Amino acid sequence: MAWLASAGTPRRRSPLPQSLRRSLMKILIVEDDEETRNYLASGLATEGFAVDCAANGRDALFLASGSPYDLIVVDRLLPGMDGLSLVKVLRGASVSVPVLFLTALDGIDERVAGLDAGGDDYLVKPFAFSEFTARVRALLRRPPLSDQEVVLRVCDLALDRTTREVTRQGQRIDLQPREYLLLEYLMRHSGEIVTRTMLLEHVWDFHFDPRTSVVETHISRLRAKIDKPYELKLIKTVRGAGYSINDHR
Repeated sequence: MAWLASAGTPRRRSPLPQSLRRSLMKILIVEDDEETRNYLASGLATEGFAVDCAANGRDALFLASGSPYDLIVVDRLLPGMDGLSLVKVLRGASVSVPVLFLTALDGIDERVAGLDAGGDDYLVKPFAFSEFTARVRALLRRPPLSDQEVVLRVCDLALDRTTREVTRQGQRIDLQPREYLLLEYLMRHSGEIVTRTMLLEHVWDFHFDPRTSVVETHISRLRAKIDKPYELKLIKTVRGAGYSINDHR
């Protein structure tokens, strides 16, 4: 398979007992190439995951809307409904399951577009299967919303993590998916200094080219929506260190 790196093929494991399979984490693979789809499904199954597959975006939307998944792996280029559109629809419907984009589109702009659409990670083909499963496990380690504070508040700014609704002084603020995740991370660390590197690693979950201005661009957009219309500015730049959100005048 040309898309797979030479290293890191799936390891063969003995099938898990049926009693254990009932509690397996469930992954949806959305990939139109049959060989790739079957390979990933087989490899994840040997790693101990329960796997469903869809060959196009519309079938994936149907499955994701009717069955809870712990992770969705999505190819960018899909027939019927492309991967970006699929994820945007899911996020618009408040489906918060982690999404890993798996695609041959490797440009920085393509990666940013995938993450801005609501993706949580982005892996480019060709890839090593060991890296793929490592990223899968990293996404699955993130604690569910039920284990965290549901509504985050800083002064008169509120963020509801179940509905993804953001309000200030009771007025709803519409954010793009990546703007929302950036604000959520800042609010979870309210009063602390958050570095640019921390934002790249935890909000984008990807090590971008250090010359990229993606953080600065999104901070600017976020300020325009969160701070500009209000007298009290919450998002602060800490010169030489990073950013912070607090209600200190």
